[in-house]
Amino acid sequence: MVIAMASFTCNDAFVKSVTGELPVAQIMFVRGAMTTAIVLAIALWMGALAPLRSILQPAMALRVVAEIVASLTYISALGAMPFANTVSILQALPLAVTLGAALFLGEIVGWRRWLAIFAGFAGVLIVMRPGPEGFSMASFFVVASVIGAATRDLCTRRIRRDISSLFISLTTAVSLTLTSALLIPVTGGWQPLSGEAFFKLAGASALLFVGYQTIVFAMRVGDISFVAPFRYTSLLWALTIGFLVFAEVPDLWMIAGVAIIVASGLYTFYRENRRRVKGVAQACEPRSP
Repeated sequence: MVIAMASFTCNDAFVKSVTGELPVAQIMFVRGAMTTAIVLAIALWMGALAPLRSILQPAMALRVVAEIVASLTYISALGAMPFANTVSILQALPLAVTLGAALFLGEIVGWRRWLAIFAGFAGVLIVMRPGPEGFSMASFFVVASVIGAATRDLCTRRIRRDISSLFISLTTAVSLTLTSALLIPVTGGWQPLSGEAFFKLAGASALLFVGYQTIVFAMRVGDISFVAPFRYTSLLWALTIGFLVFAEVPDLWMIAGVAIIVASGLYTFYRENRRRVKGVAQACEPRSP
């Protein structure tokens, strides 16, 4: 999870650095094409390809759609918001996953975790700080990205174990590339690609591949209550990159909002772990005849 967060955050920085030069769809296409080539070569070498009909299983298909929504909206937000702010709001993802599990997967969420979820989303509002005119389009993009990413993570847990992480990554990369190719004509057309932008997107694609593999592995194999809190290591990368690369200095409101989001998320993980341990202990209690 730590490697995934470092990879995704550095990938985001590369992407943000070219958003002023290229439209969102073109960025997704160039990055996606290179990522697809990397994943396909490794999947062929390792024999990790699965039958194409595997894509049609509901969890896999919904995961692909959710990833497309999350990527489109997140890259759009990166181009319109400060880097650290965008990454900070994304830290509400674990809370959104808990909320989604309660609403759609029937997971029981107690009143303490509900309070933590509401507090976390209050922290998101503090970071976003909508003005008198309401939410900006950038705010909508980053919230939509959180919803898409939460749906993606919930679907990952539902995908059959016999489908490899490499095949999941390949399916995601191909779907993103094809979708972005279709969107290029309606988002400004193809723009000249400078050598600097090309190498930045090449670096982003390599980092994206590492992120894909490690996040899928973490979500499928690791114990969620232990693994999930390490998502917040991305904040260290985001704040450092935002300051050193984009000259962004976080203010007190942002720090306060991030603190609330992280505290709410950590408390949610703590309560989930307590509930899981209690359930295991009850299941192991000897039953009287």
